[in-house]
Amino acid sequence: MSILTTSLLVLSSIAAIIFLTSRLKLNAFISLFLVSLFLAVTAIPNADIVKILKDGFGNTMGSIGFLIIFGAIIAGVLEKSGAALSIANYLLSKTGEKRAPAAMGITGFLAGLPIFCDSGYIILSGLAKSFSAKTKIPMPFIAIVLACSLYAVHCLVPMHPGALAAAGIMNVNIGNFILAGILFALPGALVAFYWTRWMTKNKDYQPAQLDVEINGLDDRKLPSVFLSLLPIVVPLLLIAIASLFSVLGWKDQNYFYKAVLLIGQPIMALFVGMLLSFSLLIDKSIHKLNLVFEAAIEKAGPILIVTAAGGMFGMVIKETGIGVEAGNFLSKTGLGLAVPFLIAFLMKTAQGSSTVAIITTASFVAPMLQVLGLDSESGRLFATLAMGAGSMMISHANDSYFWVITKFSGMESDTTLKIFSTATIVMGITVFACIWVSAQFIL
Repeated sequence: MSILTTSLLVLSSIAAIIFLTSRLKLNAFISLFLVSLFLAVTAIPNADIVKILKDGFGNTMGSIGFLIIFGAIIAGVLEKSGAALSIANYLLSKTGEKRAPAAMGITGFLAGLPIFCDSGYIILSGLAKSFSAKTKIPMPFIAIVLACSLYAVHCLVPMHPGALAAAGIMNVNIGNFILAGILFALPGALVAFYWTRWMTKNKDYQPAQLDVEINGLDDRKLPSVFLSLLPIVVPLLLIAIASLFSVLGWKDQNYFYKAVLLIGQPIMALFVGMLLSFSLLIDKSIHKLNLVFEAAIEKAGPILIVTAAGGMFGMVIKETGIGVEAGNFLSKTGLGLAVPFLIAFLMKTAQGSSTVAIITTASFVAPMLQVLGLDSESGRLFATLAMGAGSMMISHANDSYFWVITKFSGMESDTTLKIFSTATIVMGITVFACIWVSAQFIL
């Protein structure tokens, strides 16, 4: 099958998912499965279609399943106990209600430095709902500001596996990359904030609604801010410390380092956060805990299924080879920094994972650095940063993070498409523009 035909099929599939979920309001899982099956049958008819569907679904479920379940339990406890409202009250007392979205953005940016955007969003989603409910600011504004601030650092800072692996492939100094990544992530998060505010202004979006029992709580009966923050802060710290140990190469020296690396894995860190959240419950009987578990798992179930289905769709697109073909074509154009940016952009849009996009792009670009005029220490750094900018765009229906945002925020998928997906385009272009301008003075 020609590359043109495959490209048209992939684009048609993406359009079909958007149409089915946003216009016809068809269930997201059914839409993703039907379109994935159609694309696989038409674009890769000679492949083992069932295996590809199962691998895409299973791999995604395996990578984020525990995170979603533990995160849902933490979020449920924070909401039921009033802890999320306690945190919201405290932060709003410091920032003022008008600055609640900015406070949420700063929180997301800092929290996103050590952890995956998926994990960070799951942990902080309950807080975002409390902010929205308390201030009466539309939930899409609060939620997507949080999502974008987490996403900016996820794509650019090598505490994250994609950027870290790309740094190794491109032989980039990690320290310089961390500093530059944070620096260039700032304009990305900032432009996303203003874009989201503009996209939600004067629209009929509603604030989040908390449980009736929470709305009726007296502030004096709420848990302390310190105890309320523990289930959020401790997992973030554990993941941050483990990431630091890994970057420094402190892995196998002794059992202490091994223990830190184990407990700092996102799954284990969230498990610890879940255990800490139980201190917020007045009644800690097995019966009450089971009610919390059942409610959280019931809530997490649809999120797990839809998110895994998004991974399945991404796997099918990946197997069509469209991303590889596009990358090979662009590598021959001699466009300098635009090449790693465009390859990462096409890889991200085609298969959904920013991590896969930046790692694959690094493998493409590394052998051609001399041809592109980027075979220097600063050239390799800027090329890797350009990949990070490209890996931001476009987050849509084949990205598991897209569905995490949609489901944990209680938004419709067309709302996420209109605001978050477009924000990722604005972020990617803005960050790349900043990188390109800076490179003119340094390279």
